[in-house]
Amino acid sequence: MTLLCAALTACGGPVESQETAPELATREDGLANVRLRLMAANITSGNGQDYDPGHGIRIFQGTDADVVMIQEFNYKTDSAADIRSFVDTAFGTGFSYYREAGAQIPNGIISRYPIIAAGEWDDTQVSNRDFAWARINIPGPKDLWVVSVHLLTSGSGVRNTEASNLVRFINANVPAGDFLAIGGDFNTGSRNEATFSTFSSVVSTASPYPADRNGNTNTNAGRNSPYDHVLVDNDLRAYQTSVIMGSSTFANGLVLDTRVYSPLSDISPALSGDSGASGMQHMGVIKDFLIPGDGTTSSSVTVLSPNGGESWTGGSARTISWTASGISNVKVEYSLNGSTWTTVTTSTSAASGSVAWTVPGTASTSAWVRVSDASNAALNDLSNGAFAITTGGGSGGTGQVFINEVLLNEAGSDVNGEFVELVNTGTAAVDLSGYTLSDSASVRHTFPSGTTVAAGKAVVVFGGASGIPSGTVGATAATTGTLGLSNSGDTVTLRSASGATVDSATFASGLAGTDGVSANRSPDVTAGAGFALHSAVSGTSSSPGRRANGSAY
Repeated sequence: MTLLCAALTACGGPVESQETAPELATREDGLANVRLRLMAANITSGNGQDYDPGHGIRIFQGTDADVVMIQEFNYKTDSAADIRSFVDTAFGTGFSYYREAGAQIPNGIISRYPIIAAGEWDDTQVSNRDFAWARINIPGPKDLWVVSVHLLTSGSGVRNTEASNLVRFINANVPAGDFLAIGGDFNTGSRNEATFSTFSSVVSTASPYPADRNGNTNTNAGRNSPYDHVLVDNDLRAYQTSVIMGSSTFANGLVLDTRVYSPLSDISPALSGDSGASGMQHMGVIKDFLIPGDGTTSSSVTVLSPNGGESWTGGSARTISWTASGISNVKVEYSLNGSTWTTVTTSTSAASGSVAWTVPGTASTSAWVRVSDASNAALNDLSNGAFAITTGGGSGGTGQVFINEVLLNEAGSDVNGEFVELVNTGTAAVDLSGYTLSDSASVRHTFPSGTTVAAGKAVVVFGGASGIPSGTVGATAATTGTLGLSNSGDTVTLRSASGATVDSATFASGLAGTDGVSANRSPDVTAGAGFALHSAVSGTSSSPGRRANGSAY
């Protein structure tokens, strides 16, 4: 077990350094803030778990990351010359790297900035890779510590053991005053795994999460599980900003799937089929941060309330408060889902420290507040965690609606039989007035005014009225006359009346290719769970308006 290694004598494998790249200066803006792009990437393809086929190389070239926590770090013969050639081609001759030695599928770190120390910590649960770490001299007064991980697929308990061991290494070796990032392939089936609770002692695991162009936050090849992550400590998270790719902006970070990304010119030379190449492992995950550079002033803003965990009633009078220094005026915004923002005030005195706010009347379990410098949006702070907005009078309940079951491939050829089932697992009814259901092509259904789904109940939207089985509870026909779902795979998205994404799910051909068999959450009625064929969940082909086992909601 290696604990600390100087850069010039790095244990496990060499730290390869080059002269600082000339383009570094262009990443600093007029206020000396530096855009830092972190990426987690298990994007090998082909049969050899390596980057030789070139699909991953094009993705790296198109996304222009500064620090990459890379998995399956293999290329051609894996000689020092071949690995150096890969880094030069995919990133640039100015990049440094660390690659653990003696591993079948090694983890590693690739960095635009100098790696001043690196090594590996022992992963006791697996024999063909360890935890690769590096200390990086990024601009500004703090160093960045990054750990590249590839947790096991064998079970959530094993992954939690790995997480516990890694947390101990971090607490023993990483200075509290430095920045920290853990990134890579966690192989986590859902965000409810204990692994995240364990990691939360050293990094933030809270939403909002990076998503692709269609709002899908899942990262495995089938796009139905959140395998890959970039998690940072609270100090670095305070500087998180939108990922900007060419003409496109992703407020919470980006899950890069070239098959759904547009325009592709943003990420050239990546090709649309790269993320779907034969043997492609997962999607890359990217987060951007605007960190203080070497010449930044001490301007700052910090949200005080709501700061995560509160439960505020819709329509009530509340106060948003903050502290600020070196700032004249602030802009205050809120979000009901972490991605769509509504302005409370475009500019108010920073010194006042608060603004009155009437809480919106829409239920949410993922509400956020953001306060930013009115003249420099990059200087901002979010609530440390999500808070809830409740509706339903004095019940104190909160609704939670999500996509639970989708039949993309109707029985026979009557497309009216396609359906999407929505379930409310919250404790209060949800008003669906103006909500929309879309496939990857367009909006297919708009819920009429007055439509609600009670707590613990479901609604089912069918392609057409003739496709609704007799006795189906909560069923309605798509307002456009069709759902238009594809038998080769599709994306279904539920959006609120304001256009905010409430839930989205992408279904690969394996979940859409069997006549009459739906895709269902597994476990059933579990928000955030992956999808499986209904026949694998309960032994039956589908259960619109009922639980997978046939019982009533």
